[in-house]
Amino acid sequence: MTPTPPGPLRVLLADDQALVRSGFRMLIEAEDDMEVVAEAADGSQVLQVLDAHTVDVVLMDIRMPMMDGVEATRQLTARGHDAKVLVLTTFDLDEYVFAALKAGASGFLLKDARPDDLLAAIRTVAGGGAVMAPTATRRLLEHVVPMLPSGGSGPDPRLEQLTDREREVLVEVAHGATNSEIATGLFMAEGTVKTHIGRLLSKLQARDRVGLVLFAHEVGLTR
Repeated sequence: MTPTPPGPLRVLLADDQALVRSGFRMLIEAEDDMEVVAEAADGSQVLQVLDAHTVDVVLMDIRMPMMDGVEATRQLTARGHDAKVLVLTTFDLDEYVFAALKAGASGFLLKDARPDDLLAAIRTVAGGGAVMAPTATRRLLEHVVPMLPSGGSGPDPRLEQLTDREREVLVEVAHGATNSEIATGLFMAEGTVKTHIGRLLSKLQARDRVGLVLFAHEVGLTR
């Protein structure tokens, strides 16, 4: 996992509603280890800010004018910006959340998440982790899975390099299970689960847990 950047975490707030940004700013700036370095009302402003400021985490709304959060995430990833993207959404936009994760976002939260959960998520993605709340993931995938490709003419060759146990772990990750839940369900130590996940990340060249979830559903492993 990437070390957490030294000094206060620099956060960019991207939302077209000024009142929402104001609320997030008050919450974040009450923390000793965080600061809001800039705000943006649409995706194009996000890219402008990133060109002018050093940002660790972008709190990215999906539905914004001019350029939405999905396209902004795709472009900042393509441009090689180091900022991590944490998507804030409501469930009526599930398909856009999936697109944002594919574009390079490190996770998602609901806008009505508890303040402590939001602050923890910011710290997690800043440190190179992924935020995929199990219950939210399961509900999200209920909407997203029907929209995924049905698969090609044969099994994905990347699956052939996985052991049976790694496949089992991957399926559990794809359904939003935590490490402790996987350990309990598959009768293994939590440390062993972490080892398997590390091997999955390496073999599948996934950037984080989000990448594993997307891969598993794209190849139809959970169908």
